[in-house]
Amino acid sequence: MIKQTTLGQSVETTGLGLHTGVQVRVRLSPAPPETGYVFLRGDLEDFEIPATVEHVSHSSYATTLMRKGVTLSTVEHLLAALRGAGIDNAYIAVDNLELPIMDGSAEAFAEMIETARVVEQPAERRALRVKKRVSVAEGNRRMSVEPFEGYEIDCMIDFAHPLVGKQQLTFDALEPGAFAREIASARTFGFTAEIEMLRRANLIRGGSIENAIVLTPEGMLNRTGLRSRDEFVRHKVLDIVGDLALLGMPLLGRVRAERSGHLFHAMLMTKLLRDDAAWEIVEMPVGATLTASR
Repeated sequence: MIKQTTLGQSVETTGLGLHTGVQVRVRLSPAPPETGYVFLRGDLEDFEIPATVEHVSHSSYATTLMRKGVTLSTVEHLLAALRGAGIDNAYIAVDNLELPIMDGSAEAFAEMIETARVVEQPAERRALRVKKRVSVAEGNRRMSVEPFEGYEIDCMIDFAHPLVGKQQLTFDALEPGAFAREIASARTFGFTAEIEMLRRANLIRGGSIENAIVLTPEGMLNRTGLRSRDEFVRHKVLDIVGDLALLGMPLLGRVRAERSGHLFHAMLMTKLLRDDAAWEIVEMPVGATLTASR
């Protein structure tokens, strides 16, 4: 029997909110079996916002959760780090309305989790197993999930930019340590042409080359260069891992994404869960692990 996991101890960090531009403190703490991921708004008497699909309210430039009118945005990178490390249950206390962007990747969160350690719990780990193919599409953008004895993400992006172009990556999300090794350090990216529009929308007030790859028409503003040639598609995989963590448990299925984004991730999860014949809850098969190792 594969058991559920939580953190061995509490850990915390601070950072800047990408869209709010304010300092935010985040504290990760152990949680009992069957808790899942629960955000606590520390500035609102620990108001609870469970990290589940039903609480997704916005999915444009970040994933935002809302419960009873209380919101929390930019949750996807931390959720990706938790799911990628094999954590099933955790409390996440945040003292503002947005998680910190850190360096634009999930690496700092992955390191926090490694410091806290992953510990087993008595309850068995369950998984959401896909039984039939479900898809969403709009124009040349599409995303699907289909039966597969594992958790695989096949992602393709296509941007008319000399540093990006068409990139494709197939990622085994159940390989121990693979998320921390291959995905966690990939940073979010944006284009200088979008900056003014985003600022007029009261977004990216905390954005800079310290927490994102900023692409000009010919290249990039960042002087440190890319962390990998295909860092862009790796970050898209990171977002998929984080957003699909909102299913509430590990997924058993193959995800295919072409030019997708947060909105498509939410649309796919919603369509999947609304079709009772498309999924079932099963014990995590022996041999399928999500325990971190580096």
